[in-house]
Amino acid sequence: MAYNLFRRAITSRARPINTIKLEQAAPVHQVDERYLSFSIDISLIIGGQWWEGSDRSSRGLGTVRVPPLPLDHPKLSQYVKHLSPAYLRVGGSEADTIHYFCSQELPNEKEPELSEAIWNRLIQFIKEHELKFMFTFKYGAFDRKQHGNWNGADCAALLQYTQQRGVNIDVCELGNELNAYWAFHGLSAQPRAKQLVLDYQRFINQVRLLSPQSRIAGPGSAFWPFLGETIKYLSNITPAFLEELSGQLDIVDWHYYPFQSQRSPIRTRSARIERLLDPRSLKDFEVYSKQLENYRRAFQPQAELWTGESGSAQCGGQPKLSDRFASCFWWADQLGRGARLGQKVMIRQSLIGGDYGLLQRESLKPNPDFWVSWLWKRLMGQQVYSVSSQNPELIVYCHGGHKSNRMTLLIINMTNKPHRLKFQSFGAPKKRFELTADKLTSKKVLINGVIPKFRKGKVRLKDFPKLPKLDVIAPFSINFWTFADDESETDHHFGEDLF
Repeated sequence: MAYNLFRRAITSRARPINTIKLEQAAPVHQVDERYLSFSIDISLIIGGQWWEGSDRSSRGLGTVRVPPLPLDHPKLSQYVKHLSPAYLRVGGSEADTIHYFCSQELPNEKEPELSEAIWNRLIQFIKEHELKFMFTFKYGAFDRKQHGNWNGADCAALLQYTQQRGVNIDVCELGNELNAYWAFHGLSAQPRAKQLVLDYQRFINQVRLLSPQSRIAGPGSAFWPFLGETIKYLSNITPAFLEELSGQLDIVDWHYYPFQSQRSPIRTRSARIERLLDPRSLKDFEVYSKQLENYRRAFQPQAELWTGESGSAQCGGQPKLSDRFASCFWWADQLGRGARLGQKVMIRQSLIGGDYGLLQRESLKPNPDFWVSWLWKRLMGQQVYSVSSQNPELIVYCHGGHKSNRMTLLIINMTNKPHRLKFQSFGAPKKRFELTADKLTSKKVLINGVIPKFRKGKVRLKDFPKLPKLDVIAPFSINFWTFADDESETDHHFGEDLF
């Protein structure tokens, strides 16, 4: 009752009506059906160095060792089903220091091991959930004398072993954030673009020969807010790499975090609540995405553009912020913005673990960002439309719905003010779903005023009450409003006169 009274109160005030307009009838892009995908870090898979309990980072890793993730846990399976279909990316900083069980070389005493039993559990998990599999193969060349002479024998052995067990590695990439080796492994470990091209060409040839159905992604470069690839002539390798690579990539991918946690040794935009709610913090993603698109178009035009890794804040997320409602806004925006810019896939770091996970590692409870992802999966289709907002305080994106005659409008209000709306050229308004919370630092969110809960492993859109039939966007809210085709009407707004 209190919720409905609040809704009536904010609509009774005299406020201007903001028009949201569909700019053209035809879609401008189409994303992959697995657009919203996720990763599980290799550190969690094998039981390596991880973030919970760490107050700093070391070589791009947390400082606390964790046990291997129980991939057969029924709750984990439940959540994966709700986020399918998807790609599962297994990568992370330890991907480059790992020893494969099938390698002919003896392991270094400092190398973590990917055992046969763990790998078998992983590929079984992928088969059971019908996931597409993206894997980061070991580069591991930390001395300049090794660059340009990569030996892929152990990678070839792992690729062949996996195929023999009926699993195709759908997307193969070499090395994790190769342009950031200077930060993780020292200046002498940073490969130059020319040497990296030689190694990547060997990798491409190997994958094409051994697993012709696999696609190849690269270079997976890390970009920082304000700085991009950070150090010119040392780590700014992406354009030169793409230009000089003679082999064809299937995917040009990059990594981006809009903020850095307190554990991060490089902080160009520290994760603070006021920055998470500042629309200016969201714009660097678009700047670098357009740069990558220009590189792709110029040097690898046959390839798709993917965000291969992204989370709220580098180095595990920011404690008591990345796992709170305030973190939902950047994620909702980046999903919408990436699709509008033509990116085919957005991979979330991470499905589980760290402060930035969609799921908490120990309790297996969902964090607020999970519910943004869940609503996106159910309401936002593959077709992307051009849409505009009369009010710059309202961020808007539009996709086709999952029904052929539906559209879904994503409306993000990062202000403490409600806004009245009307809509042009969308069709007849139907259902709407509003994500809010009692406070920005809340660990629990509300969908249409109700805390979402799983019942017997299920949660459905129809579990949530219908909102009052008003035309108002609440303060600090993320909204999914659906429309159906109705050619007889061009202007609509949600309001009592329409119901």
